[in-house]
Amino acid sequence: MDIGILGSLAVRVSGVSITPTAPKPRQVLALLALHADQVVTVGMLAEELWGAAPPRSARPTLQTYILQLREHIACALRQGEGGGEGQRCAKDVLLTVPGGYLLKSGQGTSDLRDFERLAGLGYRAMDAEDYAGAAARLSEALELWTGPALADVHAGVHLETEIRRLEESRLCALDQRIEADLRLGRHRELLAELTVLVSRYPTHESLCGQYMLALHRSGRRGEALNAYQQLRARLVRNLGLEPSAALAKLQRSILMSGPAGAPAPAATSAAATSAAGRLAPVG
Repeated sequence: MDIGILGSLAVRVSGVSITPTAPKPRQVLALLALHADQVVTVGMLAEELWGAAPPRSARPTLQTYILQLREHIACALRQGEGGGEGQRCAKDVLLTVPGGYLLKSGQGTSDLRDFERLAGLGYRAMDAEDYAGAAARLSEALELWTGPALADVHAGVHLETEIRRLEESRLCALDQRIEADLRLGRHRELLAELTVLVSRYPTHESLCGQYMLALHRSGRRGEALNAYQQLRARLVRNLGLEPSAALAKLQRSILMSGPAGAPAPAATSAAATSAAGRLAPVG
């Protein structure tokens, strides 16, 4: 089974898509695919589909959705394995287990699993101060994203939580990849990307700090200081908060360095670490 989560939902068995078009079965498959090879309880699936007050018909309706998914799996198995003797059946792929269901991925691929593996390699390279290796591995990880996670799936309470977690993971990897590029002196190449990112995440302090450093190193000290003032105004107005001490320190470092100087890369690392959670994307 091949599972795609980091963009549109795409699940294939034997190379054949089993992703339904109907919203509810699609939602069920998304939750099962996110937790592939783990039991997803009936209660969790019911909450995902109907919230805290599922209808009396929730269990038989859920069973109907599971049957529909198994029909898609059976069709994929017939096409992909040629209907030969000894072929797997749908219940070998989507299992009924005590308390819930389990989707077996077998030896297939998962873009989420690949992302987590590559991002982990990138983080370890950062810790070892191998910035070129970190930038390469984290870039590979980020290239697996083709859009927002599960972009074409209606999300209930559990999928919404998972989607937020995945987006935070993506932003962490992006933050560290930019940090690695800054350490490698690629500040001019980063300016266009960072301009877009600070517009999309206008109260994200780590991205702002990286943008300030890239601007200053590119000889645009005034714009770097203006970026700080704009962020501060948004934080005060929208959240009632001042910028973090690390970001304020970076601003003072730019002020004191003068037009020709450049603060040390560690200044943005501190800002990145302390500000990782302040996100407010523009809708």
